[in-house]
Amino acid sequence: MPAASSSTPGNELDATDRLILSELSRNGRISNSDLAAIVGVAESTCLKRVRALQTNGVIVGFHAEISPSAIGLHLEALISIRLHAHARGDLRRFQSYLEDLPATERVYFLAGDRDFLVHVAVADATVLRELVSDTISLRPEVASTSTSLIFAQAPGARGL
Repeated sequence: MPAASSSTPGNELDATDRLILSELSRNGRISNSDLAAIVGVAESTCLKRVRALQTNGVIVGFHAEISPSAIGLHLEALISIRLHAHARGDLRRFQSYLEDLPATERVYFLAGDRDFLVHVAVADATVLRELVSDTISLRPEVASTSTSLIFAQAPGARGL
């Protein structure tokens, strides 16, 4: 049975830690006993490793992933935003503004010709148009936006 790893950021994760992370990324609700059996360690060792991964910031949380369409949000889009050069001094405030919009799923701060990419989920095209043209684009910081509709989303693979 492998010894418990330190699992600290900056240290390499061992094969057991990586297997734990891989299994948890597939099923965050897996029981500790089932996880320990898959990983091949004692339940107490598995629990210690999971707790160490949490304590050390490797596992940052567990959540339920909700289908937007199941709750009436049938249209998803990516909105890329470029700010005016003079507005780049307060990026954190603008990022907080984007995060607080009810339609926001995720906000990405980017390098390159765009400053932010916002993943949104809304009821329909009318709501999306209002969000982009009547809300985001009217902000004085915003130089331009570009919107792309999401037709399908493949499940993410972490490659652990």
